[in-house]
Amino acid sequence: MPSLADQLSANIQAVIVAAFSKGLIEGSAPESITLERPKNRDHGDYATSIALQLAKAAGKNPREIATILQGAIASIAGVTKVEIAGPGFINITLDRASQAELVRTILTNRYEYGRGAALNGVKINLEFISANPTGPLHLGHTRWAAVGDSLGRVLSAAGAQVTREFYINDRGRQMDLFGQSVQASAQGKPIPEDGYQGNYIADLAKEVVAANPAISTSEEFREAAYQVQLAQQQKVLETFHTKFDIWFSERSLHESGAVEHAVEKLRKQGHVFELDGAVWLRTTDFGDDKDRVILKEDGDLTYFASDTAYYINKRERGFDICIYMLGADHHGYVNRLRATAACAGDNPDYNVEILIGQLVKIMEGGEEVKLSKRAGTIITLEELVEKVGVDAARYTLIRYPVDTPMVMDIDILRRNTNENPVYYVQYAHARIAGVLRNVEELSIPMGLSNFDPSQLSHDRENELLGTLAEFPGVVAAAAAFREPHRVARYLEELAGVYHGFYADCRVLPLGDEAISPLHSARAHLCAATKQVLANGLDLLGVSAPERM
Repeated sequence: MPSLADQLSANIQAVIVAAFSKGLIEGSAPESITLERPKNRDHGDYATSIALQLAKAAGKNPREIATILQGAIASIAGVTKVEIAGPGFINITLDRASQAELVRTILTNRYEYGRGAALNGVKINLEFISANPTGPLHLGHTRWAAVGDSLGRVLSAAGAQVTREFYINDRGRQMDLFGQSVQASAQGKPIPEDGYQGNYIADLAKEVVAANPAISTSEEFREAAYQVQLAQQQKVLETFHTKFDIWFSERSLHESGAVEHAVEKLRKQGHVFELDGAVWLRTTDFGDDKDRVILKEDGDLTYFASDTAYYINKRERGFDICIYMLGADHHGYVNRLRATAACAGDNPDYNVEILIGQLVKIMEGGEEVKLSKRAGTIITLEELVEKVGVDAARYTLIRYPVDTPMVMDIDILRRNTNENPVYYVQYAHARIAGVLRNVEELSIPMGLSNFDPSQLSHDRENELLGTLAEFPGVVAAAAAFREPHRVARYLEELAGVYHGFYADCRVLPLGDEAISPLHSARAHLCAATKQVLANGLDLLGVSAPERM
C-alpha cells in the first residue's frame, strides 16, 4: 500500500507532466518528486523544491514555475492549501482526514512500514568487529557489534542485499604468542613478556587441557585455544543480538591461493612493481601516502597482502559495495583501502567505504571504568551487558554518531527514568500496549473498517501524525548516510510527541461516557504509533516490551 507521501508525489508528478504537455513549462519532466516534512508545521505538511529544479531548463524564475503549478496542486484531492515560499519552495497543507489516512497505511503495512527500495539490487558486504581470536571482545568491539548490526538492518530496510561478515585475524605472530601464552599458563610457566595477560588465559588453559590432557606443543595449544576463544566470541555476540552471515578466516586467503590470485590481477592492471627484491603495489598513484609492500624480500607476505586479497575476494564474490567498520586507530587504512580499490580497477568513491569509530568511555559511580576483571585490560562486552543489559547497551552505543567519542554512564542506564533514553522509548511502547489492552477490555471498536480519519483533528493528533510520517525518510537517510543513530534519535522524538498527545487527547472514555468514533480513531492512532516504535526498535536490535 503506497504511503500518503508517495500518493501525493505521484499526483504532483501528474500535474507537472500536464504542465509540460500544455507548453506551460519547457524542458523535461522529472522522473520523481521529492517531498520533505517541514520542521515548522506552520509551513504545511509537505514541501517540495521542484520549481527550483525546473527553472533553469525552463528559462523561468523558480517562483514563476511555482505559480504555474500552484493552482493544479491545490486541486489535488485532500490538499487544502498551497503556498509559495522563499525563492520558489512549494508548501502543501492537507486536510486532517487525508493526513490521518497515514494510520491506515501503517496498520496495513505493519512491519513493512518504513522500509524502502532506494538500495534495491545493491549487494553490500558489511564487515565489522573483525577482532583477533585471542581474547574477549572489548568495549571498542562492543560499539561496532551494536552499530554494525543495526547498520545492516537499516541497509536491508532500504532494499540492499546485506551480508554481515566477521574477518577472523587467525594468522601471524599474534596467534603464535597467543598459543605460547596459553601453553605457559597450562604448564605453570611465566607468560612471555609480549604475550597475552589476563585471567581468561588461565581459564582457556584449563579448558584446553581438560579436553585434551595430552596436549603439549605451542601449536597444539594455539589451535585448541583459538577454537575455544572463537566459539566464545560467537556465543557472546549471539547473546548481544549481533548476527553474522559469514565468519571469514584470514588463513583461507593464503590456503586457497587468493593472495597470489590478487597479486596477479593487480599486476595485469599495471600497478605491481619490484624493487630491492620486494614486490610492491603502486598505491601512490591513487592518493596513498606511500607505495605498499606485498611480498618482502625474504619471501614473507605482508598484512597488506592479506588486506588486498580480501578486498578483491569480496568483489569477486559479487559485492557491489564493501563497507569496512574500523576502530579509531585505523585512520591509516582509509587511503590504503581506497587506493587498493582503484588499483583493482574499481571506483573508490562507490565500491569501498570505510567508517572509523571513536572511543567509548564507561562511567560508574562518577569514575571511569578502565579495567576488566576477566581480560585485565579494558572492560569486555560481557561485563558491560552484565552491568546494564543487552537493550540498554545496544541502544546507547547506537544513538551516538560513530565518528564522535562517547561517554556511557552506567548509573543513568540503570535508572527507570526519562533521562535513560532506552527506558524512555521502551516505556512509550509499553504504555501504548497497556492502553490497547484497556481498549480491548472496553470493547472499543478496532479494525480498519471502524477507523474514521476525519475524527483526528486535534493539533496534538496532527503533530503525532506528522512525526509518524517522517519515519520512512529517517530510515532512508540512516541507510544513505550509514548513520543508524538517526533511528534512535527519531524514536526519542516520537516517544515525546506521543506522551504529549496522550496528555492532551483522551483515548479512553471516562466513567459512563459512551464509546464514540473519536475513541476508536485515537485508539487506532495509538496502535499505529506502537507499530512504528516497534519497527524502529527492531532496526536497532532492541526489544519492544509489552509491559514494564
